Amino acid sequence: MASSLSDPRLATARRTSVPDVRVTWRQALFALAAVEVAILLLYGGTVGSMVRTWANSETFAHGFVVLPIVLWLAWRNRGALATLQPRPAPWALAGMAIAGLVWLAARLAEVNVVAQFSMTALLDLAVIAVLGTNVARKLTFPLAFLFFAVPFGDVFLPVLMDWTANFTVAALRLSGIPVYKDGLVFVIPSGTWSVIEACSGVRYLIASLMVGTLYAYLTYRSNRRRWIFIAFSALVPIVANWVRAYLIVLIGHLSNNHLAVGIDHIIYGWIFFAFVILVMFWIGGRWREDGPDAPATVAVARGTGAAPSRIWMTAVAAIVVCGVFPLAQAQLDARDAAGEPRLASIAPAAGWREAQGGLTPWQPVFEGASARYDGHFTRGGASVGLYIAYYRNQDPQHRLVSSTNVLARSEDHTWRQVDTGRLESVAVGDATTPVKTANVLYSRGGRLVTWRFYWIDGHLLASDTRAKLVTALARLRSGRDDAAEVIAYVPADDEKAAASVLRGFLADEGRAILAALDGTRERR
Repeated sequence: MASSLSDPRLATARRTSVPDVRVTWRQALFALAAVEVAILLLYGGTVGSMVRTWANSETFAHGFVVLPIVLWLAWRNRGALATLQPRPAPWALAGMAIAGLVWLAARLAEVNVVAQFSMTALLDLAVIAVLGTNVARKLTFPLAFLFFAVPFGDVFLPVLMDWTANFTVAALRLSGIPVYKDGLVFVIPSGTWSVIEACSGVRYLIASLMVGTLYAYLTYRSNRRRWIFIAFSALVPIVANWVRAYLIVLIGHLSNNHLAVGIDHIIYGWIFFAFVILVMFWIGGRWREDGPDAPATVAVARGTGAAPSRIWMTAVAAIVVCGVFPLAQAQLDARDAAGEPRLASIAPAAGWREAQGGLTPWQPVFEGASARYDGHFTRGGASVGLYIAYYRNQDPQHRLVSSTNVLARSEDHTWRQVDTGRLESVAVGDATTPVKTANVLYSRGGRLVTWRFYWIDGHLLASDTRAKLVTALARLRSGRDDAAEVIAYVPADDEKAAASVLRGFLADEGRAILAALDGTRERR
């Protein structure tokens, strides 16, 4: 026994095996850094769109701290990672190819959030490809947490706003305060209130969900308790925001609108939210599961790690796979390099006459449109406003289907969209298409009844999702992304009468509208 322990060959093996693994780790980390930097550079447009959103939106400002938290979580697990050996997993390259393909489709359709999720997935898959599945398994939570960097959540705005308005109105009525509700606007004896985007609670929800997820990971050892607390951290801010909105309106009503308006509104909201989060953590802490802290250092794994050449070959392959899709997008963009469009004229038909200027001072908000038409048509005693926003060479700052393209901004005190509308099937010339209906309220009295639909490469549709898909297919097929939104509107309080006028106008004038759009597309 003593002689075997003193065998010089075993001692040599021990001295040489440890450095081998350390060298492997050093090479693997350098290779991983090279891949991650390459992804950030190759997909710089997508990274830039994320950073701009973090900088310009209070809702997503937390994005700046996500990466530091991920790096800290990985460093916190260094003791467990030191017991493992990095072994590249080339199969992850297939996952990177799929993520890259999804990114390309999202870029062609200008679906920013999908492109951002795909780029983030590439960063995670690079870890699996270069370091291997055993290492990535120890980093499961940090890698998943990285997705909080994606500014996602605007899609829930309409639903959260509706829920907040409905709860506030119901609570006010239960409090004995009479309420008249019109969409997201409600009137009580002391004044008029409305639920805008800032009142939806989406920023509270996202902040609570991110902090709650991190808290659950650090506080509990049981996955069951973690998932329960994460669900709790999503539910609490929604309900808390309902209560907050009700209390703000109630305080404003009882104080004759001297309190809980203006800056008070925001201050009370954040104070209330901070209190709710503290209570949530206090409740969660009652079931905390303390465990032994991870050791700061442990013995390095023994044995020979993967050959550095294999690690670098996998890293180079990952960079090549990631580079294919930005190159393909650049080539497709070069095919669609036509100049700025000029909208073709719309010929009057069936007794309608084109009048000069817009029908009302109202204009919908369409940022970055390549061309616009804002006019109105009259026949007999009927008048119909027509607004067209035309897009070509779309990019993240100039795209048709976007959450920033709205009938009225939430902070606009003159014009206000009071409902999200419904779908109607309508004849537009010789074609039939669904249109989205919505009402826009004028602060000085009156209402606009609007009907809107998309024209994309000759197709008529109303769905945002289908619009994105048709745009992507058009770019793949012909390299073109010409698209427009057509909005017809009538000032009227009687929706049925307005619908009758709009239906007749689109049936009569629809062929001329579509001909003008087709003509604009061909002028390249």
